[in-house]
Amino acid sequence: MNALLIAGTDTDVGKTFVTVSLAAYYQNWLDRTNRANSIGILKLAQTGVGDIELYQKLFGDSSKIVSQVALRFAKPLAPPIAAAAEGKNVDLNSIWQNLVSLRQQQDLVLVEALGGLGSPVTEELTIADLAASWRLPTVLIVPVKLGAIAQAVANVALARSSNIELKGIILNCNRPLQSEAEIADLTPIDLIQSLTQIPVIGILPYIQLEDTQKLAAVVANWDLELILPL
Repeated sequence: MNALLIAGTDTDVGKTFVTVSLAAYYQNWLDRTNRANSIGILKLAQTGVGDIELYQKLFGDSSKIVSQVALRFAKPLAPPIAAAAEGKNVDLNSIWQNLVSLRQQQDLVLVEALGGLGSPVTEELTIADLAASWRLPTVLIVPVKLGAIAQAVANVALARSSNIELKGIILNCNRPLQSEAEIADLTPIDLIQSLTQIPVIGILPYIQLEDTQKLAAVVANWDLELILPL
């Protein structure tokens, strides 16, 4: 496995935070073990002002991390709508070629999806369809908030019906929370695992995105053997 899809239950659930955290941890691991491996980050499509510039800002000086975006559209809308506003179509072949190229050149490719698993990529296909068709092992990002349990259950059901290889769930605190007890009340790990039969790999607390070393330190405590080729 040298590619991992970072998918979410919805937009703004923390896919970028998790992608940055995993990349920062993997880069540190490569440095500690004196390995020459490299990492690719692929944003499937960027609509509006997006995250790829942020990746380049955070990792631009690293020779071990390469970040790319397959497609760009000006309006911050779902890709088929943003593309139609420019008189274009979503070119899946272009996305596929970017993915293939990165997988050939990099030892690990983190693929950041857009929206949730059910978000449209074209008029006919969703992120779940691409994950299944391209056989991308997937991790699901669930935000720590009221309603998270239902979102997790629904998205896992979609992944299962689409025959996606769902490796695990990561809980993300995309806002400041008062205590671990609040996190446990909103996203009880045992209940989520019981209802979905999918392991919860870890929890990402609310941390500034620029603090990559702190993010990497948090990731070090996750069950990474489930998702990273370490």
